[in-house]
Amino acid sequence: MAALLSELVSVPSENPPGRNYQACATVLERKLRDADLTCEKHLFHALSPTDASSQPATSLIASFGSGKQVLYFHGHYDVVPAQSQEQFQAARKEHFIFGRGSCDMKGGIVSMLYAMLALRECGVELHGRIALTLVPDEETGGVRGSAWLAKQGLLGRDGIGMLLAEPTSGVIWNANRGAITLRINVLGKPAHVGLQHRGENAFEQMVRVVERLQELKREVERRQTGYSIGPEQTANSILMLGGESGGGTNFNVVPEQCWFTVDRRINPEENLDLERDRLIEVLEGCRRDGIRLDWGIFQEGQAAGCSKDQNLGQALAQSVKAVTGEAPQFEMCPGLLEIRFYAARGIPSYAYGPGLLSVAHGPNEYVDLRKVRDCAAIYALTAIDMLNA
Repeated sequence: MAALLSELVSVPSENPPGRNYQACATVLERKLRDADLTCEKHLFHALSPTDASSQPATSLIASFGSGKQVLYFHGHYDVVPAQSQEQFQAARKEHFIFGRGSCDMKGGIVSMLYAMLALRECGVELHGRIALTLVPDEETGGVRGSAWLAKQGLLGRDGIGMLLAEPTSGVIWNANRGAITLRINVLGKPAHVGLQHRGENAFEQMVRVVERLQELKREVERRQTGYSIGPEQTANSILMLGGESGGGTNFNVVPEQCWFTVDRRINPEENLDLERDRLIEVLEGCRRDGIRLDWGIFQEGQAAGCSKDQNLGQALAQSVKAVTGEAPQFEMCPGLLEIRFYAARGIPSYAYGPGLLSVAHGPNEYVDLRKVRDCAAIYALTAIDMLNA
């Protein structure tokens, strides 16, 4: 397990922009076929040779067992960009492997693969199949991965449940927030500071837009989710202004253009379409009042939630307790999760995996190999429970 994880970490499958997807998929496909697992290969074809977001990307679906009902194991092999290329040189120190992607989430992929191999070596007969689905592009919304598989009708076929191997820090995530992220561009007219009356100050106009969005912010952030959350998180809905911003050309020139981002995180009880419409309604109102602006949505994802009392949720919790000795808490993930693609099909979906969320994207990312091993056992026991072995 450590050797495979080290090999996967050494492939710099950074996203954005989506480098080395084919190389990483090749390593995974080789391992799956060497293990005599049935493996489907699905290729997202390039739309434009110059557009990085449309370059080829491979998704793999490997199966173990037989029968119509399917329990999905799901993982993504893309990783966030590294702070240095040394992060792609996997380093083992005692029970830990350091390197980009070791925690999020190549360690979880290894756990899921070895859960399938353990079931086979133990001669377990399943009344159904496990389908290990490995995708790219999770870190940027899943356009070439899960979203594309879903559009093709290939995601979650005959599914009775889905487990996602994200680093959950020992809890089970049974829900995730949705996201709507915009970049708003406010236009003005340049002029020298001494002749500012001839210009139109984009910064001052942007302030007017922000003030109106702050009214919406005060309203939506009074709403709270009913799902359990971690002690350092907020139950309130979120509207954050100005995560990125910029504009102007010099201190003595009336700014011709200013821009800023809006990041709206919605709770599972809220409706994505309605919340998007509310944001756009504010911006269109600014236009009607003479503020010249445009906007673009560059991230959008549904919120999702699943009761902890579903059969899969209870089976997973029992397996965690059997292996670790402790009953896990159910919580809502503060960010997007790919459980949303399965939940949209009515498939109960949960995230649980090795690793700590607090180190997942950091410069010293690591995973505890003992947790990788434990998760393999947890996934295997959960599959036995769900597929009536």
